[in-house]
Amino acid sequence: MGPPGAGKGTQAKVVAEHFGIPAISTGDIFRFNVSEGTPLGKKAQEYMDAGEYVPDEVTNLMVRNRIDEPDAEPGFLLDGYPRTLAQVEELDGMIAFTGHRLDAVVVLTADQDELVDRLLQRAQVEGRTDDTEEVIRRRQEVYGEQTKPLIEVYRQRGIVHEIDGMGAIDDVTKRIYDALDVVPQS
Repeated sequence: MGPPGAGKGTQAKVVAEHFGIPAISTGDIFRFNVSEGTPLGKKAQEYMDAGEYVPDEVTNLMVRNRIDEPDAEPGFLLDGYPRTLAQVEELDGMIAFTGHRLDAVVVLTADQDELVDRLLQRAQVEGRTDDTEEVIRRRQEVYGEQTKPLIEVYRQRGIVHEIDGMGAIDDVTKRIYDALDVVPQS
């Protein structure tokens, strides 16, 4: 977890590969559906362009379907989910049904202005229409309003690890492994 631009996607891929599990990114799922022009993609695009979260019922269904796939049976890493308290409850139900358990919640922290600069640079490189300064700042606000409260829920469960998300990718990865007490791959 962490605000938009904190490096969740980058770190999710590295950490998931280390554990041999899929990194499940709601953002990637949304972008795939948008690029394919699916009805779900068109609906998701409206929310993404406005800097708003895609409604829970749509997101929950996509995540539920994804964690039911065979490659997620030994475990999975979620990137960008849950984002609301309602999604926390839904995820609890999903993993109880599948027999999984939530081992850790890694929260990447970073300076908001640095994140805005980082996302504006990414928008230029990747040509992402959803990354204008106004939309980025709105996404930061939405994160603060909707997502930060659920971190407290996980903190009460004793599974939150806050990690400084700024700096070189390898340095951030090392911080994550140190917090999770994981021996990095050589």
